[in-house]
Amino acid sequence: MKWQGRRKSGNVEDRRGGGNKGKVIAGGGVVAVVVILLQLFGGETGQQLAPLVEQVVKSQVSQPSATRELTKNEQLMGDFMGTVLADTEDVWNQIFKENNLGNYKEPKMVLFTNTVSTGCGNASSASGPFYCPAGQKLYMDLVFFDELQTRFGAKGGDFAIAYVTAHEVGHHIQTLLGTSNKVRQLQSQGSKTEANRLSVAQELQADFYAGIWAHYNKQYLEAGDIQEAMSAANAVGDDAIQKRTRGNVNSDSFTHGTSEQRMEWFMKGYNSGDIRQGDTFSAL
Repeated sequence: MKWQGRRKSGNVEDRRGGGNKGKVIAGGGVVAVVVILLQLFGGETGQQLAPLVEQVVKSQVSQPSATRELTKNEQLMGDFMGTVLADTEDVWNQIFKENNLGNYKEPKMVLFTNTVSTGCGNASSASGPFYCPAGQKLYMDLVFFDELQTRFGAKGGDFAIAYVTAHEVGHHIQTLLGTSNKVRQLQSQGSKTEANRLSVAQELQADFYAGIWAHYNKQYLEAGDIQEAMSAANAVGDDAIQKRTRGNVNSDSFTHGTSEQRMEWFMKGYNSGDIRQGDTFSAL
């Protein structure tokens, strides 16, 4: 992805190296210790892996961290994340204007290491990237993107990181348009199976929105970028994760969609560039 030398967003708060102190508070709101299991794995798989993740969290955040200077690579990654966020701002401001969706309220992005306090509770680096609607902020511990390759089998590359970021911005779009609130209401009224179906539709729509962002950002793409995004989407499909973690697949417990679905909806957004084609709820 061609990103160096371009505008960086002013909506980035970099807390890395700032000496985040203390342990994660167990059960701290919506974003708890096992949020990565709920967001990426979901259902039975998340429950099975929860003890393992809790051990990782304890080993990472049991001791306070000292303030330190960021390395050159960390500074470079911060610049990259600022550029990606700026690109999403430019794209979604344009789309909201063109489609008479009102003013686009830009989200904030918080870069952190180990632990972070959010409007949704406290989280650790085990959370992976997530969006907190309470503060309309994205939270990113960039260590996750190494794990995306080593644990989940995705290809490396900066555009895989950009895809995940654009996916989380997609959840911000859903908050602004009222989709997230409607989903929560419907989930509270229906069965667990229906709640999972709605969750899958919501996640696939965020993938679709990530594809739309990539469509509008084509001038900055390089050869292999879309393949990197597809590799990341494939790696975090519910079926792929369940096969790796327990050897079989239970579609009733899906919360994010299959690898095929995630790739399909990203590409639909990328090829169409039309926000009106993102009704994943009717498609499932």
